[in-house]
Amino acid sequence: MELKPGYKQTEVGVVPGEWEVQTVRNVSDMVTVGFVGSMAHLFTENGVPLLRGQNVLPGRIDLTDSKFISQQTHNLWKKSALRGGDIVIVRVGYPGTSAVVPKDFGAANAASLVVVRPNSSCVDSDFMCWVLLSDIGRRQVKAALVGGAQQVINIGTAASLLLPVPAKNEQRAIAGALSDVDALLGAQDRLIAKKRVLKQAAMQQLLTGQTRLPGFHGEWEVKRLGDLAKIQRGASPRPIDSPVWFDDNSLIGWVRISDVTRSGMFLIETTQRLSPLGVEHSRPVATGSLIMSICATVGRPIITHIDVCIHDGFVVFDNLQTDQRFLYYVLKWIEPDWSKHGQTGSQMNLNTGLINGTRISLPPLAEQTAIAEVLTEMDAELVGLEQRREKTRALKQAMMQELLTGRTRLVRPQEATT
Repeated sequence: MELKPGYKQTEVGVVPGEWEVQTVRNVSDMVTVGFVGSMAHLFTENGVPLLRGQNVLPGRIDLTDSKFISQQTHNLWKKSALRGGDIVIVRVGYPGTSAVVPKDFGAANAASLVVVRPNSSCVDSDFMCWVLLSDIGRRQVKAALVGGAQQVINIGTAASLLLPVPAKNEQRAIAGALSDVDALLGAQDRLIAKKRVLKQAAMQQLLTGQTRLPGFHGEWEVKRLGDLAKIQRGASPRPIDSPVWFDDNSLIGWVRISDVTRSGMFLIETTQRLSPLGVEHSRPVATGSLIMSICATVGRPIITHIDVCIHDGFVVFDNLQTDQRFLYYVLKWIEPDWSKHGQTGSQMNLNTGLINGTRISLPPLAEQTAIAEVLTEMDAELVGLEQRREKTRALKQAMMQELLTGRTRLVRPQEATT
Protein backbone atom coordinates (compact mmCIF):
# COMPACT_ATOMS: atom_id res chain seq x y z
CA MET A 1 0.00 0.00 0.00
CA GLU A 2 1.37 3.38 -0.98
CA LEU A 3 1.90 5.66 1.99
CA LYS A 4 0.48 9.15 2.14
CA PRO A 5 3.26 11.77 1.88
CA GLY A 6 4.58 12.69 5.33
CA TYR A 7 3.66 9.33 6.89
CA LYS A 8 5.65 6.19 7.67
CA GLN A 9 4.98 2.53 8.41
CA THR A 10 5.84 1.50 11.99
CA GLU A 11 5.30 -1.40 14.38
CA VAL A 12 2.03 0.21 15.49
CA GLY A 13 0.83 1.08 12.01
CA VAL A 14 1.07 4.14 9.78
CA VAL A 15 1.83 7.36 11.67
CA PRO A 16 3.13 10.82 10.79
CA GLY A 17 6.80 10.88 9.83
CA GLU A 18 7.90 13.01 12.78
CA TRP A 19 6.19 10.82 15.39
CA GLU A 20 8.33 8.36 17.32
CA VAL A 21 7.45 4.85 18.47
CA GLN A 22 8.56 4.11 22.02
CA THR A 23 8.00 1.38 24.57
CA VAL A 24 6.20 2.17 27.81
CA ARG A 25 9.48 1.43 29.61
CA ASN A 26 11.45 3.97 27.55
CA VAL A 27 9.13 6.89 28.34
CA SER A 28 8.48 6.06 32.00
CA ASP A 29 10.36 6.65 35.23
CA MET A 30 8.90 3.50 36.75
CA VAL A 31 7.06 0.34 35.72
CA THR A 32 6.24 -1.95 38.63
CA VAL A 33 3.50 -4.19 39.96
CA GLY A 34 1.38 -3.89 43.06
CA PHE A 35 1.22 -6.51 45.79
CA VAL A 36 0.40 -9.96 44.35
CA GLY A 37 -1.01 -12.69 46.54
CA SER A 38 -3.50 -13.19 49.35
CA MET A 39 -4.09 -9.89 51.11
CA ALA A 40 -7.53 -10.10 52.75
CA HIS A 41 -5.88 -10.39 56.16
CA LEU A 42 -4.30 -6.97 55.58
CA PHE A 43 -7.56 -5.08 54.94
CA THR A 44 -8.58 -2.47 57.49
CA GLU A 45 -11.80 -0.57 58.15
CA ASN A 46 -10.19 2.62 56.91
CA GLY A 47 -6.78 3.99 56.12
CA VAL A 48 -4.99 4.08 52.77
CA PRO A 49 -7.14 3.19 49.70
CA LEU A 50 -6.00 0.04 47.92
CA LEU A 51 -6.77 -0.05 44.22
CA ARG A 52 -7.56 -3.47 42.74
CA GLY A 53 -8.64 -4.61 39.29
CA GLN A 54 -12.33 -3.94 39.97
CA ASN A 55 -11.51 -0.32 40.81
CA VAL A 56 -10.02 0.36 37.36
CA LEU A 57 -12.54 1.11 34.62
CA PRO A 58 -11.54 2.28 31.13
CA GLY A 59 -10.14 5.75 31.70
CA ARG A 60 -11.28 6.24 35.29
CA ILE A 61 -10.91 5.07 38.87
CA ASP A 62 -14.04 3.78 40.65
CA LEU A 63 -13.81 3.48 44.44
CA THR A 64 -17.27 1.93 44.91
CA ASP A 65 -15.79 -1.37 46.09
CA SER A 66 -12.51 -0.08 47.45
CA LYS A 67 -10.54 -1.67 50.28
CA PHE A 68 -8.12 -0.10 52.73
CA ILE A 69 -4.77 -0.98 54.23
CA SER A 70 -2.95 0.50 57.19
CA GLN A 71 -0.40 3.26 56.83
CA GLN A 72 2.25 0.80 58.02
CA THR A 73 1.43 -1.68 55.24
CA HIS A 74 1.38 1.16 52.73
CA ASN A 75 4.88 2.19 53.83
CA LEU A 76 6.11 -1.38 53.37
CA TRP A 77 4.83 -1.43 49.77
CA LYS A 78 6.65 1.72 48.76
CA LYS A 79 7.31 0.58 45.22
CA SER A 80 3.59 0.58 44.34
CA ALA A 81 2.61 3.70 46.33
CA LEU A 82 0.62 5.74 43.83
CA ARG A 83 1.01 9.36 42.79
CA GLY A 84 -1.28 11.57 40.79
CA GLY A 85 -0.55 11.06 37.10
CA ASP A 86 0.45 7.40 37.48
CA ILE A 87 -1.25 4.92 35.17
CA VAL A 88 -2.66 1.67 36.59
CA ILE A 89 -3.17 -1.30 34.26
CA VAL A 90 -5.35 -4.30 35.11
CA ARG A 91 -3.42 -7.58 34.98
CA VAL A 92 -6.19 -10.17 35.49
CA GLY A 93 -9.91 -10.16 34.68
CA TYR A 94 -10.01 -7.44 32.03
CA PRO A 95 -6.28 -7.26 31.30
CA GLY A 96 -5.05 -4.05 29.73
CA THR A 97 -7.84 -1.86 31.15
CA SER A 98 -6.11 1.37 32.15
CA ALA A 99 -6.78 4.59 34.02
CA VAL A 100 -4.84 7.63 35.20
CA VAL A 101 -4.64 8.23 38.95
CA PRO A 102 -6.19 11.69 39.53
CA LYS A 103 -3.84 14.46 40.63
CA ASP A 104 -5.87 15.06 43.83
CA PHE A 105 -6.22 11.38 44.71
CA GLY A 106 -3.94 11.48 47.74
CA ALA A 107 -2.05 8.53 49.19
CA ALA A 108 -3.05 5.16 47.75
CA ASN A 109 -1.55 1.82 46.83
CA ALA A 110 -2.12 -0.88 44.22
CA ALA A 111 -2.75 -4.62 44.42
CA SER A 112 -2.02 -6.86 41.43
CA LEU A 113 -1.98 -3.90 39.05
CA VAL A 114 0.84 -2.78 36.80
CA VAL A 115 1.83 0.74 37.87
CA VAL A 116 3.40 3.04 35.28
CA ARG A 117 4.86 6.44 36.11
CA PRO A 118 5.24 8.28 32.79
CA ASN A 119 8.18 10.66 32.42
CA SER A 120 6.39 13.98 32.09
CA SER A 121 9.13 15.40 29.87
CA CYS A 122 8.47 12.64 27.30
CA VAL A 123 4.83 11.72 27.45
CA ASP A 124 1.53 13.03 28.82
CA SER A 125 -0.16 10.56 31.21
CA ASP A 126 -3.61 11.05 29.71
CA PHE A 127 -2.23 10.57 26.20
CA MET A 128 -0.49 7.33 27.18
CA CYS A 129 -3.67 6.04 28.80
CA TRP A 130 -5.71 6.77 25.67
CA VAL A 131 -3.19 4.85 23.55
CA LEU A 132 -3.36 1.86 25.91
CA LEU A 133 -7.17 1.89 25.68
CA SER A 134 -7.19 2.22 21.89
CA ASP A 135 -7.01 -0.50 19.26
CA ILE A 136 -3.23 0.06 19.22
CA GLY A 137 -2.91 -0.96 22.86
CA ARG A 138 -5.63 -3.60 22.93
CA ARG A 139 -4.16 -5.52 19.99
CA GLN A 140 -0.77 -5.71 21.70
CA VAL A 141 -2.24 -6.78 25.03
CA LYS A 142 -4.37 -9.49 23.40
CA ALA A 143 -1.38 -10.88 21.52
CA ALA A 144 0.77 -11.04 24.68
CA LEU A 145 -1.64 -12.53 27.25
CA VAL A 146 -0.40 -15.59 29.09
CA GLY A 147 -2.16 -18.22 31.18
CA GLY A 148 -5.11 -20.52 30.68
CA ALA A 149 -8.70 -19.78 31.70
CA GLN A 150 -7.53 -16.71 33.63
CA GLN A 151 -5.28 -14.82 31.28
CA VAL A 152 -2.78 -12.28 32.55
CA ILE A 153 -0.68 -9.44 31.25
CA ASN A 154 2.67 -9.55 33.01
CA ILE A 155 4.88 -6.63 33.93
CA GLY A 156 7.40 -7.34 31.17
CA THR A 157 4.69 -7.26 28.53
CA ALA A 158 3.23 -4.04 29.90
CA ALA A 159 6.64 -2.39 29.90
CA SER A 160 7.20 -3.48 26.29
CA LEU A 161 3.93 -2.11 24.89
CA LEU A 162 4.59 0.21 21.97
CA LEU A 163 3.26 3.75 21.85
CA PRO A 164 3.09 6.24 18.97
CA VAL A 165 4.58 9.41 20.47
CA PRO A 166 4.01 12.82 18.87
CA ALA A 167 5.36 16.07 20.32
CA LYS A 168 4.10 17.02 23.77
CA ASN A 169 1.78 19.82 22.65
CA GLU A 170 0.13 17.47 20.16
CA GLN A 171 -0.19 14.77 22.84
CA ARG A 172 -1.96 17.26 25.11
CA ALA A 173 -4.25 18.41 22.30
CA ILE A 174 -5.21 14.81 21.45
CA ALA A 175 -5.73 13.85 25.09
CA GLY A 176 -7.81 16.99 25.67
CA ALA A 177 -10.09 16.29 22.71
CA LEU A 178 -10.64 12.68 23.74
CA SER A 179 -11.20 13.65 27.37
CA ASP A 180 -13.83 16.19 26.26
CA VAL A 181 -15.83 13.61 24.31
CA ASP A 182 -15.38 11.14 27.17
CA ALA A 183 -16.77 13.72 29.59
CA LEU A 184 -19.78 14.17 27.29
CA LEU A 185 -20.27 10.40 27.27
CA GLY A 186 -20.08 10.34 31.06
CA ALA A 187 -22.66 13.13 31.33
CA GLN A 188 -24.98 11.19 29.03
CA ASP A 189 -24.52 8.04 31.13
CA ARG A 190 -25.43 9.96 34.28
CA LEU A 191 -28.50 11.52 32.67
CA ILE A 192 -29.71 8.12 31.46
CA ALA A 193 -29.18 6.64 34.93
CA LYS A 194 -31.18 9.52 36.44
CA LYS A 195 -34.01 9.08 33.93
CA ARG A 196 -34.15 5.35 34.68
CA VAL A 197 -34.49 6.05 38.40
CA LEU A 198 -37.29 8.54 37.66
CA LYS A 199 -39.06 5.99 35.48
CA GLN A 200 -38.83 3.33 38.21
CA ALA A 201 -40.29 5.80 40.70
CA ALA A 202 -43.09 6.65 38.27
CA MET A 203 -43.87 2.96 37.78
CA GLN A 204 -44.05 2.41 41.53
CA GLN A 205 -46.38 5.37 42.01
CA LEU A 206 -48.62 4.93 38.98
CA LEU A 207 -48.92 1.14 38.82
CA THR A 208 -49.88 0.85 42.47
CA GLY A 209 -52.29 3.79 42.56
CA GLN A 210 -50.17 5.72 45.06
CA THR A 211 -50.27 8.62 42.61
CA ARG A 212 -53.28 9.19 40.34
CA LEU A 213 -53.13 11.01 37.06
CA PRO A 214 -55.29 14.16 36.87
CA GLY A 215 -58.95 13.46 36.17
CA PHE A 216 -59.01 9.83 37.37
CA HIS A 217 -60.79 8.88 40.57
CA GLY A 218 -62.40 5.46 40.00
CA GLU A 219 -61.83 2.48 42.27
CA TRP A 220 -59.13 -0.06 41.44
CA GLU A 221 -59.77 -3.81 41.41
CA VAL A 222 -57.51 -6.73 42.24
CA LYS A 223 -57.68 -9.47 39.60
CA ARG A 224 -55.86 -12.65 38.68
CA LEU A 225 -53.82 -12.61 35.49
CA GLY A 226 -55.77 -15.71 34.43
CA ASP A 227 -58.98 -13.65 34.55
CA LEU A 228 -57.48 -11.00 32.28
CA ALA A 229 -56.02 -13.18 29.51
CA LYS A 230 -55.83 -16.67 28.11
CA ILE A 231 -52.28 -17.64 29.08
CA GLN A 232 -50.76 -20.34 26.88
CA ARG A 233 -47.35 -21.91 26.98
CA GLY A 234 -45.20 -22.29 23.89
CA ALA A 235 -44.05 -25.57 22.34
CA SER A 236 -40.65 -26.76 21.16
CA PRO A 237 -39.78 -29.06 18.26
CA ARG A 238 -37.54 -31.97 19.26
CA PRO A 239 -34.64 -32.58 18.95
CA ILE A 240 -34.16 -28.85 19.22
CA ASP A 241 -30.89 -28.73 17.29
CA SER A 242 -32.19 -30.48 14.17
CA PRO A 243 -31.73 -28.29 11.04
CA VAL A 244 -35.12 -29.40 9.65
CA TRP A 245 -36.89 -26.96 11.98
CA PHE A 246 -35.07 -23.87 10.68
CA ASP A 247 -35.01 -21.79 7.49
CA ASP A 248 -33.09 -18.50 7.22
CA ASN A 249 -35.42 -17.38 4.42
CA SER A 250 -38.57 -17.85 6.49
CA LEU A 251 -40.66 -14.90 7.66
CA ILE A 252 -41.56 -16.63 10.94
CA GLY A 253 -39.13 -15.88 13.75
CA TRP A 254 -38.32 -18.27 16.57
CA VAL A 255 -38.01 -16.41 19.86
CA ARG A 256 -34.97 -17.11 22.02
CA ILE A 257 -34.41 -15.51 25.42
CA SER A 258 -31.40 -13.68 24.00
CA ASP A 259 -33.70 -11.99 21.47
CA VAL A 260 -35.81 -10.68 24.33
CA THR A 261 -33.05 -9.59 26.70
CA ARG A 262 -31.41 -7.39 24.07
CA SER A 263 -34.71 -5.74 23.05
CA GLY A 264 -36.90 -3.09 24.63
CA MET A 265 -40.70 -3.10 24.70
CA PHE A 266 -41.00 -4.48 21.18
CA LEU A 267 -39.53 -7.55 19.52
CA ILE A 268 -38.59 -6.58 15.96
CA GLU A 269 -36.20 -9.40 15.00
CA THR A 270 -35.02 -12.85 15.99
CA THR A 271 -31.72 -14.57 15.34
CA GLN A 272 -33.42 -17.74 14.06
CA ARG A 273 -36.39 -18.44 11.78
CA LEU A 274 -38.54 -21.54 11.55
CA SER A 275 -39.27 -23.70 8.54
CA PRO A 276 -42.90 -24.67 7.86
CA LEU A 277 -42.21 -27.96 9.66
CA GLY A 278 -40.74 -26.07 12.61
CA VAL A 279 -43.84 -23.85 12.79
CA GLU A 280 -46.04 -26.96 12.96
CA HIS A 281 -44.16 -28.14 16.04
CA SER A 282 -44.08 -24.82 17.90
CA ARG A 283 -46.72 -22.27 18.95
CA PRO A 284 -47.38 -19.49 16.41
CA VAL A 285 -47.81 -16.01 17.88
CA ALA A 286 -49.21 -13.19 15.76
CA THR A 287 -47.71 -9.72 15.41
CA GLY A 288 -48.81 -7.50 18.28
CA SER A 289 -48.94 -10.21 20.95
CA LEU A 290 -47.71 -9.89 24.53
CA ILE A 291 -45.38 -12.74 25.51
CA MET A 292 -43.27 -13.40 28.62
CA SER A 293 -40.26 -15.60 29.37
CA ILE A 294 -40.82 -18.32 31.97
CA CYS A 295 -37.49 -20.14 31.96
CA ALA A 296 -33.95 -19.01 32.98
CA THR A 297 -34.49 -15.24 32.75
CA VAL A 298 -38.03 -15.41 34.09
CA GLY A 299 -40.77 -12.81 33.86
CA ARG A 300 -39.35 -10.73 30.99
CA PRO A 301 -42.31 -9.38 28.92
CA ILE A 302 -42.18 -8.13 25.34
CA ILE A 303 -44.66 -7.23 22.60
CA THR A 304 -44.08 -8.87 19.23
CA HIS A 305 -43.83 -6.64 16.15
CA ILE A 306 -43.30 -9.60 13.84
CA ASP A 307 -44.88 -13.01 13.35
CA VAL A 308 -43.08 -15.52 15.56
CA CYS A 309 -43.35 -18.85 17.28
CA ILE A 310 -42.57 -19.38 20.96
CA HIS A 311 -41.06 -22.45 22.57
CA ASP A 312 -41.93 -23.80 26.00
CA GLY A 313 -39.77 -21.19 27.72
CA PHE A 314 -42.43 -18.54 26.99
CA VAL A 315 -46.14 -17.88 27.47
CA VAL A 316 -48.44 -15.70 25.38
CA PHE A 317 -51.24 -13.55 26.80
CA ASP A 318 -54.18 -13.88 24.40
CA ASN A 319 -57.69 -12.34 24.50
CA LEU A 320 -56.57 -9.52 26.79
CA GLN A 321 -59.18 -7.82 28.97
CA THR A 322 -56.79 -4.98 29.80
CA ASP A 323 -54.79 -2.32 28.00
CA GLN A 324 -51.87 -4.31 26.56
CA ARG A 325 -49.17 -1.74 27.30
CA PHE A 326 -50.47 -1.29 30.85
CA LEU A 327 -50.16 -5.02 31.46
CA TYR A 328 -46.69 -4.96 29.88
CA TYR A 329 -45.58 -2.34 32.42
CA VAL A 330 -47.18 -4.24 35.30
CA LEU A 331 -45.26 -7.35 34.25
CA LYS A 332 -42.05 -5.29 34.03
CA TRP A 333 -42.72 -3.94 37.50
CA ILE A 334 -43.25 -7.38 39.07
CA GLU A 335 -40.51 -9.08 37.02
CA PRO A 336 -37.98 -9.15 39.92
CA ASP A 337 -40.53 -10.95 42.13
CA TRP A 338 -41.07 -13.95 39.87
CA SER A 339 -37.77 -15.56 40.84
CA LYS A 340 -38.96 -15.72 44.49
CA HIS A 341 -41.82 -18.02 43.54
CA GLY A 342 -40.51 -19.95 40.53
CA GLN A 343 -39.48 -23.60 40.54
CA THR A 344 -35.76 -24.27 40.66
CA GLY A 345 -33.94 -27.12 38.97
CA SER A 346 -31.17 -26.87 36.44
CA GLN A 347 -32.57 -23.36 35.87
CA MET A 348 -35.39 -21.17 37.21
CA ASN A 349 -38.82 -21.62 35.60
CA LEU A 350 -42.43 -20.56 36.12
CA ASN A 351 -45.51 -22.69 35.59
CA THR A 352 -48.74 -21.42 34.07
CA GLY A 353 -50.65 -22.10 37.28
CA LEU A 354 -48.48 -19.64 39.17
CA ILE A 355 -48.86 -17.06 36.43
CA ASN A 356 -52.64 -17.50 36.17
CA GLY A 357 -53.01 -17.08 39.93
CA THR A 358 -50.86 -13.96 40.24
CA ARG A 359 -52.96 -10.97 41.34
CA ILE A 360 -52.46 -7.40 40.12
CA SER A 361 -54.13 -4.07 40.85
CA LEU A 362 -56.19 -2.79 37.95
CA PRO A 363 -57.62 0.73 37.45
CA PRO A 364 -60.45 1.47 34.98
CA LEU A 365 -59.48 0.96 31.34
CA ALA A 366 -59.15 4.66 30.51
CA GLU A 367 -56.71 5.12 33.40
CA GLN A 368 -54.76 2.04 32.32
CA THR A 369 -54.31 3.60 28.89
CA ALA A 370 -53.29 6.96 30.33
CA ILE A 371 -50.73 5.39 32.68
CA ALA A 372 -49.29 3.32 29.83
CA GLU A 373 -48.98 6.47 27.70
CA VAL A 374 -47.01 8.30 30.41
CA LEU A 375 -44.61 5.38 30.84
CA THR A 376 -44.29 4.91 27.08
CA GLU A 377 -43.26 8.55 26.70
CA MET A 378 -40.63 8.07 29.40
CA ASP A 379 -39.37 4.98 27.58
CA ALA A 380 -39.22 6.89 24.30
CA GLU A 381 -37.14 9.60 25.97
CA LEU A 382 -34.77 6.96 27.33
CA VAL A 383 -34.43 5.35 23.91
CA GLY A 384 -33.60 8.74 22.39
CA LEU A 385 -30.96 9.41 25.05
CA GLU A 386 -29.46 5.94 24.59
CA GLN A 387 -29.27 6.47 20.83
CA ARG A 388 -27.47 9.77 21.36
CA ARG A 389 -25.08 8.05 23.76
CA GLU A 390 -24.33 5.35 21.17
CA LYS A 391 -23.58 8.04 18.59
CA THR A 392 -21.22 9.71 21.07
CA ARG A 393 -19.56 6.37 21.79
CA ALA A 394 -19.09 5.77 18.05
CA LEU A 395 -17.69 9.28 17.67
CA LYS A 396 -15.23 8.63 20.48
CA GLN A 397 -14.01 5.42 18.85
CA ALA A 398 -13.63 7.17 15.49
CA MET A 399 -11.74 10.04 17.12
CA MET A 400 -9.36 7.64 18.86
CA GLN A 401 -8.62 5.91 15.57
CA GLU A 402 -8.06 9.20 13.74
CA LEU A 403 -6.14 11.16 16.38
CA LEU A 404 -3.94 8.43 17.87
CA THR A 405 -2.65 7.41 14.44
CA GLY A 406 -2.19 10.98 13.19
CA ARG A 407 -4.66 10.57 10.35
CA THR A 408 -6.30 13.72 11.66
CA ARG A 409 -3.94 16.33 13.12
CA LEU A 410 -4.95 18.83 15.80
CA VAL A 411 -1.52 20.49 15.63
CA ARG A 412 0.22 21.35 12.38
CA PRO A 413 3.55 19.51 12.02
CA GLN A 414 5.51 22.76 12.00
CA GLU A 415 3.77 23.80 15.26
CA ALA A 416 4.56 20.57 17.11
CA THR A 417 6.97 21.11 19.99
CA THR A 418 8.47 18.91 22.67
